[in-house]
Amino acid sequence: MSLPILNISLDFSSGATFGNPFILDSGILGINILADSSTPALIVDLTDLTRQISIRRGRNINRDTYEAGTCTVRIYDPNGDFNPQNPASPYFGNLTPLRKLRISATYSGTDYFLFSGYTTDYIYTYDQAENVSYVDIKAADAFRLLNMAAITSVAGTSAGQDTGTRLEKILDQVDFPSSMRNIDIGNSTTLADPATSRTTLAAIQNVETSEQGAFYINPQGNVVFKNRSNTIGSASGNPIQFNQTTGIPYKNLVFAFDDKLIVNQANVSKIGGSVQTFSDAASIAAYFPHSVTYSDLVVQTDTDAANIAAIVVGTRSTTTIRIDQMTIDLYDALVPIGTIMGMDYFTNVEIENTQPSGTTITKNLQIQGINWEISPNSWIGNYTTLEPIVDGFILDSSAYGLLDDDILSY
Repeated sequence: MSLPILNISLDFSSGATFGNPFILDSGILGINILADSSTPALIVDLTDLTRQISIRRGRNINRDTYEAGTCTVRIYDPNGDFNPQNPASPYFGNLTPLRKLRISATYSGTDYFLFSGYTTDYIYTYDQAENVSYVDIKAADAFRLLNMAAITSVAGTSAGQDTGTRLEKILDQVDFPSSMRNIDIGNSTTLADPATSRTTLAAIQNVETSEQGAFYINPQGNVVFKNRSNTIGSASGNPIQFNQTTGIPYKNLVFAFDDKLIVNQANVSKIGGSVQTFSDAASIAAYFPHSVTYSDLVVQTDTDAANIAAIVVGTRSTTTIRIDQMTIDLYDALVPIGTIMGMDYFTNVEIENTQPSGTTITKNLQIQGINWEISPNSWIGNYTTLEPIVDGFILDSSAYGLLDDDILSY
């Protein structure tokens, strides 16, 4: 069978942008500059030297937030080219942290990105006889850059800005490349920036929570912000069918039926506002209190804070059996590779499982995490699958348009 053709590249030029060289103000992230560089990029093709790839991207189920994507690429290094003290290495003088690592795959003429990030470690390993050398190149996506860059005040902010514009201003503050942004106009508005000391990522995630949208890094390395309407509306698309008969085959479903995702009381406050509390008495009676607290949000009014409390509880106040993960084997001849390679966050899936008893479990879910394990004889994708992260009534949807079941968003 035909498999995707991998491409693994390491760009030794400074900066954040893939394909165009940038510098990080002499590499000092703490002063928050991501500026153009006139130095030509040195991009190395590592595909033929790669022996193993492991990629982790996705939403943390327990923390209910997106986390930095990470990647490890094992490189065969017979000539010591990745020894930073080897003057004969073609990379001598360039082997430093925070170089750009990108992994893509081509299938049927289409390029699919799997990961784009910045090197964090070079780990050297050898076989027992020390005759064969390998280097594990570890990398993390742009969440790492945003988490390292501290900010105080944000220029160009004022009360009444929509959340998307506020995110643009925060990214401008650290000169994050405009070519690497895909930012929706926000549905909610914000207070003036509080001008407190925090990381850029913390400031962004405050805005994300204030919107009840989604902020993450896509496989191309770009920041993505989906506003609340688009986050809710994403569930309306036709799902990809996975089952044991006519749909796409899967392996190793991870089932769960517990209370760890329940939220039946939320306490939310804006900066300088009073705490707004919303609770679901029926859920508390059934499951005992499960509370969350969000404080010092940049939403503009107490009413906005109250709406956040209501939608958080409305989305998470009940529980049912879950399918938290499924495994797809690209070596399975029945797997449509193009379809699988095209899946990413917010892809809708319907997973049906026939139990040994003959009963079935069917779940309409969304992809919210992708882990790749790739070696010369294996290509495995492990997919985190979740209910929509923000619930809302979707007209004409059989899954999310049910009266007295699905909530009305604000």
